[in-house]
Formats: sequence, C-alpha cells, structure tokens
Amino acid sequence: MLTTETLAPDGQPYRISELRNARGMVVRFMDWGVTWLSAQIPMADGALREALLSCGSPERYLEQEAYLGATVGRYANRIRNAYLDAIGCQLKSNQGPHQLHGGPEGFSHRRWHCVSHTAETLVYRLYSADGDQGFPGNLDVELTLTLNDDNRLDFHFSAKSDALTPLSLTNHAYFNLDGVQGDIRAHQLALKASYFQPVDSDGLPDGECLSVAQTSFDFRSPKSLAQDFLSDRFQQVTGGYDHAFILDTHAPEQPVATLTSQDGRLALELFSREPTLQVYTGNYLAGTPSPQGEYQNYQGIALEPGYSPDAANSVPPAGCWLPAEEIRHIRFGYQFVSG
Repeated sequence: MLTTETLAPDGQPYRISELRNARGMVVRFMDWGVTWLSAQIPMADGALREALLSCGSPERYLEQEAYLGATVGRYANRIRNAYLDAIGCQLKSNQGPHQLHGGPEGFSHRRWHCVSHTAETLVYRLYSADGDQGFPGNLDVELTLTLNDDNRLDFHFSAKSDALTPLSLTNHAYFNLDGVQGDIRAHQLALKASYFQPVDSDGLPDGECLSVAQTSFDFRSPKSLAQDFLSDRFQQVTGGYDHAFILDTHAPEQPVATLTSQDGRLALELFSREPTLQVYTGNYLAGTPSPQGEYQNYQGIALEPGYSPDAANSVPPAGCWLPAEEIRHIRFGYQFVSG
C-alpha cells in the first residue's frame, strides 16, 4: 500500500493500493471514495494501455464533480426532490432540489478502511450512521475487489442495515479504450437491453420506459456511439446518452455490455446482476482535471450497474429497498479483452 504526502480532507494521507495479475494487468485504487484510479491492460504488442480516465494525482480528484472512478452510494443515481415518499424521509440535496449519488458527502466523499490486501484482492469497509445524508438506518458496507488472470476485475458489495433503507452501490469509472485522451464516440457499444428510461433535463424519469426499437437507444447489435448521437429529443435534453437501460434477462456468464475501442484492439465486457445499466457519455466532462490538463465533453463513457433514477420512489416499490437486518449482495465485473 502506497501513501501520498498530500492530505485528504480528513487530514490523513491518501492510501493507494495495487493489484497485478500474472498477465501483467494492473489496477490501482485509492481509499478516498474507493476511487478506481487506473486500469493498465497488457496488449498483444507487449505495451500497457490505460483504459480509465484519471485526474492525474489524488488531490485533483477533489477539484472535479464528475465522480471519476468513485464508488458511489447510498443511492447511486438521482432521487427526486431528495425525498423518499414511501417513508416520508427528507434527504440532503446536492443537485438543485434533488439528490445525486448519495448526497453532498456520499460514499464517494468518504475514506473507506482497507482491511485486507492480498495478491488477488482488496477489501474495504465503510460505516454509514443513521441519518447520514438523511438516510435511515445504520449501514455497514464491505467491498471486495478481485483481479483474476483473465483480466477481469470483480466488485462484490455486502451491506446490512438496522432499518429499512434504499441501497444502490456502483462504481463511476469512465472508460476510454483508445489509451489516449480523445473523443470516445467512435467506440462500439453493444447492450443486452430492450428498454430504456426517458428522462427530463434534471435526469429524472419523464414517462414510462420505452422500447429501444427504431430509436437511437438500440444497441442490441454493436454500433458506434456516434452513429445516432443527439439524433432525438431523448438525448438532446441531456446532451447525449445519460440514461438507464433496463437489462434483459440473461445468464450470469453473459456480458450485459461490450465496449470496443476505435482501433478494435481492446474490448471491455461488463457482467452484472443489477436490473439496469446507466450509460453516460461524459456530456458534461469539460473542465474536469486530466493528466494532460482538462478533459472535454465526450472523452469518457461511464457504464454504471444499479437502479434507474428515482427508483426508490417507484410504485410498486423497487428492489433497491434493503429491509432491516437483511444482507444484500451486489456483484458486477469488468473484463478486458485485448487483441
């Protein structure tokens, strides 16, 4: 475990941990927000290609609001008016009147404790007290990260609360498989999703879920992100893709999403048991710190397993509600395939 001389907001140094597999893939995480800092993928020519967007140094992550690489919760995605209708609970808002990714001091803005670091795994824990960002219940969360020799990184969350609470945990990494800072819209994307959730300009549900058939949201066969970019009102209201795709029923060993670099030499397969996948094409990345200065819009894509925006307020209740004393397991994984 490495430390940096720069201090985090709690006055302690950032701690960076690394996993490396037999094929030479390297991933790095920071304990502040369990932030995924780097994913270096061995290519056929022996070179390592960086697949993640990075701010460049730990302290620069505090200068951005794009959640680069961060682990987000208690509720990843948005909650309308920062209010839980089912239990009459007011939360803390951080995007106008709404709450985004768990509030102003959500899990992405906290130090997680690294309790185990082996050759293959990292284990982090976080305690979230009753009332944290307005959420009910004392919540204990454990995150196990595992890197195997097939270049697959798995996330496994285990969570338990002493009161009913909504829970949606994910990672907000941005991918650019080209290995250079540039536009990602020439990447190819395929999704196992037949429906998507329209949203308004606040990113909140605007009507019922719609079929992707004959729309720009049809990624059931691979196509470039650029092909139908901003071609309809559903994208135009959000400046690009920033929508929940409702995942079709699939076998656990099947990827729900496949992203391929412009040169076709690197692909990312996402495996998930969560009901939806939020696809965000970095529509508001401009000004976010990068190792070379600043990112521009559309230079990274986030693929976030979890729940649809405001699912905590859906009727009937969505599966995101965690009953008291029940242990919830959340699993998803990213496998990189180089050629």
